[in-house]
Amino acid sequence: MIDERHEELAALHALDLLEGEERTAFEAALAQDAELRALVDQLREASAQLAFTAPQIAPAPALKARLLAELDRRRAAAAPAGESFLPFVLPAWIPWAAAAGFAVVASWIGQLYLATRAETNRLRDEQTVASFELRTARHQLEASALLARRELGDAHREIATREETIAALSHRIDALAGASTEAGRLLGEAKAEVAALRQQLQDESDLARLKIATLASLAGNSPQAIAVAIWNPSQQEGVLQVGKLPALAADKDYQLWVIDPQYPNPVDGGVFQVDPATGRARVTFRPNQPVRTAAKFAISLERKGGVPKAEGPILMLGD
Repeated sequence: MIDERHEELAALHALDLLEGEERTAFEAALAQDAELRALVDQLREASAQLAFTAPQIAPAPALKARLLAELDRRRAAAAPAGESFLPFVLPAWIPWAAAAGFAVVASWIGQLYLATRAETNRLRDEQTVASFELRTARHQLEASALLARRELGDAHREIATREETIAALSHRIDALAGASTEAGRLLGEAKAEVAALRQQLQDESDLARLKIATLASLAGNSPQAIAVAIWNPSQQEGVLQVGKLPALAADKDYQLWVIDPQYPNPVDGGVFQVDPATGRARVTFRPNQPVRTAAKFAISLERKGGVPKAEGPILMLGD
């Protein structure tokens, strides 16, 4: 990697402004460093091209008059009798002015090179941070899905236990069928308990059939956005909870879509907005068409009020 001192020396060397021991030392370093040689070549090419970009500027009238007067004076003083031509002598200050101009150009080229390299490093760092945040969000989504599957497994086991309890109560009812009045009273209580358990089992069976989906962000400007959709097929109703989504302009809405294989297009689940400060929202949705199988869920960016068919970009997707 080239340090700042060698970059300055490279700019001066490209314009042939190094002299003496400083030039000798730099040329020795140049012979051993391919990257430094490449930089000198780039600066020489840039300085050469710069000469073609400068516009032609006419001298000021006063300056032109002074130069012509000086030429006339020198011609009159130096020319022999009968000779009226005096060769033009280049002023001594012009080479130094040219060298100073080339030094300014070299400094500007060096600063432009440093600025470009700093911007490249900054963009590379931002890309690294974005990749890390995206991996973190994916791990969070995978953890949420694992927790949901574990809770569904617990619900299935609880349902199996309740079914065993109902079977035991049914045997008890059969044993009490031929008993006395007291047995009849107990039988009525047992039947009521069985009915209550059956209703509870039905409710828990509905819970076990719930569809829980996590949606991952597909948008580059919001890699940490997270969404979870819970779908109840028996009630044809669901709940959507999102977080870390950016706030929208007044003429835009987020729109939820339910992807059911029986339809050629996704089913409209309604539009929503998020809290501008937190990027969160929790909405209850009912699709505008009966959903047989909620295979996937998606969120798109649409115009205000939503559209019957997705037009904008898909920001989040999950199954």
